[in-house]
Amino acid sequence: MEAELEEIENHVVRHKPVGINTLLRKTQFSRKELQIMYQGFKQECPAGTLNEEVFKEIYCKFFPQGDATMYAQLVFRSFDREHNGSLTFEQFIQSLSALTHGSQNDKLSWAFRLYDINGDGIVTRGEMLKVVNAIYDLLGRNTEPPIEESTTSDHVERVFRRLDLNEDGVITLDEFLEACQNDPTICDSLGKLTTIL
Repeated sequence: MEAELEEIENHVVRHKPVGINTLLRKTQFSRKELQIMYQGFKQECPAGTLNEEVFKEIYCKFFPQGDATMYAQLVFRSFDREHNGSLTFEQFIQSLSALTHGSQNDKLSWAFRLYDINGDGIVTRGEMLKVVNAIYDLLGRNTEPPIEESTTSDHVERVFRRLDLNEDGVITLDEFLEACQNDPTICDSLGKLTTIL
């Protein structure tokens, strides 16, 4: 009986990934790129799913000069469309493909999901401020000249006003897409988010 309990405790539920041909159809990665990324994914996530804590640990390795914890959490949540706290390789790679190879609309839609922290379909000033602070923390607040909290708030206020087209105090996806597509400076700034992913 004790041996059976130990076996149950040590049993790891493994997720069976979709085939590579399916991923080739659903993403814009090559077979070789998918194989390399899958090897890395399996090494970090032998059970076949990636949870938020492991995602944060990996992310922090890439940004040792700052605190990547909050930004990694926000990125993970934007990838986790099922809101179940884990990502399969397929979910991870599809999100990554949209960000690295997707259309401008794909990238902007992802950026909106990143800013829409609570997933209610709108972005508030508070949500935008939280994301911008997470980005500054990620990049390291030890910049020259130092970034003051008031500077961050002022920056968020200026961008928010440009995105809130109907001036109702929130930004919808349609407003976000329209403002970004009509204002190259906003679109360019938001595009930089995908380069720090």
